[in-house]
Amino acid sequence: MPAARLSFSPAFPVAPVRRRLFGSFVEHLGRCVYGGIYDPAHPSADADGFRLDVLELVRELGVTVVRYPGGNFVSGYRWEDGVGPREGRPVRLDPAWHSIETNEVGLGEFSRWAGRAGVEPMLAVNLGTRGVQEALDLLEYANHPSGTHLSDLRVAHGAPDPYRIRLWCLGNEMDGPWQLGHRTAQEYGRLAAETARAMRMVDPGLELVACGSSHSGMPTFGGWESTVLELALDHVDHISAHAYYAQTDGDLGSYLASAVDMDRTISSVVATADAVAARARSPRRVTVSFDEWNVWHRPSEAPRDDWPRAPRISEDLFTVADAVVAGDLLVTLLRHSDRVAVACQAQLVNVIAPIRAEPVGPAWRQTIFHPFALTARLARGVVLRTELDTPEYDSMRYGRVPLVAAAVTHDADGGELMVFAVNRGRREPVDLTLDLAAVPGYALVEHTVLAEDDLTAVNTREAPERVRPRALPVPVEPAATLPPVSWNALRLRRQ
Repeated sequence: MPAARLSFSPAFPVAPVRRRLFGSFVEHLGRCVYGGIYDPAHPSADADGFRLDVLELVRELGVTVVRYPGGNFVSGYRWEDGVGPREGRPVRLDPAWHSIETNEVGLGEFSRWAGRAGVEPMLAVNLGTRGVQEALDLLEYANHPSGTHLSDLRVAHGAPDPYRIRLWCLGNEMDGPWQLGHRTAQEYGRLAAETARAMRMVDPGLELVACGSSHSGMPTFGGWESTVLELALDHVDHISAHAYYAQTDGDLGSYLASAVDMDRTISSVVATADAVAARARSPRRVTVSFDEWNVWHRPSEAPRDDWPRAPRISEDLFTVADAVVAGDLLVTLLRHSDRVAVACQAQLVNVIAPIRAEPVGPAWRQTIFHPFALTARLARGVVLRTELDTPEYDSMRYGRVPLVAAAVTHDADGGELMVFAVNRGRREPVDLTLDLAAVPGYALVEHTVLAEDDLTAVNTREAPERVRPRALPVPVEPAATLPPVSWNALRLRRQ
């Protein structure tokens, strides 16, 4: 049996566990909003039309922050369309997803839903077809208490208290030719800086996210971040990163090592941001907002001649292998918690999502729901630096990669340590030894695993509990056997 050894110490913390790492994303795309979080015809719908069964699963998932309303959608969105009496709201074409947007759900509805879900809203502004003035108008409507035209308009729309949104995205994927209002790095960087400067004149306490590259495979990756930050360094707090992963050409070994690419992406973006700051002789330490990440097997949809309302787009059924990869990506985000300040799994419901919901029918947990929910619930305290001695294997896409990946969190007040570990190996279990020399008195008390012999198993409407975590026996020794292609949560308690 292959063997690995994991060492860690409370004397070497990386950073506190950032609760914003457990974010999600709600875009006006497919059935994420209409038929997802919102479905007034569903038996569980509340007075605002929100599905309570979906809301309960969102709470169970442990989501802390939700990015809204896009995504590609935001680059053509007029926020004014989604406020005020519903009967007066315009119906629009959405070029981003070739759909009809009814505007039944807008800022007010989303804010009420976010309050009920207990999540922090992360609002994106349109810098595709719009600019500085429209961003200022949205900020005034959302956050100013009262006494101005737009804040009083919000009050008249039934929201006497401001929404107090602190976290704002300055556009979305503006490097992408598919984006409405696509710009060069120079053009976008200047617009982002101007917009950020103006928004801070209204509220200096905002947190602002500049658009980074749409993915690390973009030909401008690295250069885009450098140019944008050279123009906007003094005005933004975070720069975004996006990544989606899929198995291609039957290459399971590379797919299981997808987190290697995420790790390299984060390191590259951080290095670029620090280089820009160094050249500017600035003490600013821009962090990463990894506000779109997930596994996604059908990123391209067939073109349509019609303009449907809430079509079924990218409603992937996720497998056991997908869940292990998603859990591994969370391990990577935890390990980089010193520089990744926000992370949003895209998306929340129906569209490449951990939650699926059917009209009139039930809502259920997909396989990728479980690693996210358990990590969000169990990761507490601080992330510890780790030393992992692990075998490696050859992957077609990434070269030599570690067989095992792991992150460790320490809740000193609660007297608990958590080890989140992934075995990327396809054939053999791995014997993982935990070096507890730096944490005397701790013992392994629980081992939860997500693994199945059938890596293609999925959860469906007919079999919603087919794949779920299970408990494994806890050995006497500080070691655990990680099954092939598995995500594991090992809980240690101070005795």
